Amino acid sequence: MKKILSKLLIAITTLSLFGCAELTNQDVGTVSGGVIGGLLGSQFGQGSGQLVAIGAGTLVGAYLGGSIGKSMDDADRARMSHALETNNIGQPAYWQNQKTGTSYNVVPVKNVDYHGNRYCREYRSTANIAGKREQVYGTACRQPDGSWKIVK
Repeated sequence: MKKILSKLLIAITTLSLFGCAELTNQDVGTVSGGVIGGLLGSQFGQGSGQLVAIGAGTLVGAYLGGSIGKSMDDADRARMSHALETNNIGQPAYWQNQKTGTSYNVVPVKNVDYHGNRYCREYRSTANIAGKREQVYGTACRQPDGSWKIVK
């Protein structure tokens, strides 16, 4: 029970930092990475040692997740939207940004309903930024104009 409460506290605290503001790719990456890192950190240690692991996991995850969002330009976001729109579940899309040298891999993981929008997908995004591999999980939804927006 204690582990579940600490996981829930991490998620709520992280998400409350952003409130209802318009989230950028970097914000979503930071939040997602922080939550995932905190959850992974909660699996190690006991007592105060576990709290340190949760804190470290949250910070490292937030840093890595924010890096992916920050590195994406408009062309990368367009390719990600195309992959979310056209790729089958489990089918990856690969590309490399010629300007930055960053390579990306986006895989739609599951179709989901998010706040009444039936056209949403969970995805996994992996980027190789300056020789460092970073991974983020998130959810994006198709907008009325046909574009895709990251919602969490």
